Amino acid sequence: MTIKVGDNMPEGAFAVMTADGPGKITTDELFKGKKVVIFSVPGAFTPACSAKHLPGYIQNADALKGKGVDTIACLSVNDVFVMDAWSKDQGAAGKVTLLADGNADYVKALGLSLDASGFGMGTRGERFAIVVEDGKVTQLHREAAPSEVKASAAENLLANL
Repeated sequence: MTIKVGDNMPEGAFAVMTADGPGKITTDELFKGKKVVIFSVPGAFTPACSAKHLPGYIQNADALKGKGVDTIACLSVNDVFVMDAWSKDQGAAGKVTLLADGNADYVKALGLSLDASGFGMGTRGERFAIVVEDGKVTQLHREAAPSEVKASAAENLLANL
């Protein structure tokens, strides 16, 4: 079943890089009592993700936070080391938190997984953005195609907040 507006986000945890190495953040820690924009990319370092999707959120982080967003998080089915390297490469620190969903458990729980095995990438997450307020979905923006960055783009979220 695919998550929809009005649903509570499923429970889970994500891998994150900390000063002490790999760590985790739970959905309670991420969403409870906060307004969060969480967006998903099919893969770190992939063309549309690196050229437009993540950079759009980095560039618009202050504007999103000005609209009441507490946390901006980027989710991808990659390991925590790749997500940390991508964060450094893109200059995301302090603007966008990168979350690793290494086994695709969370995107599957959302009903938003993508079969990218035809590209040699296995199971990935669809390209989407969700606005979450205190754990509840208030907006869901899914792309028609994995290569598109329109509905889930930072600029679209800004226009809809």
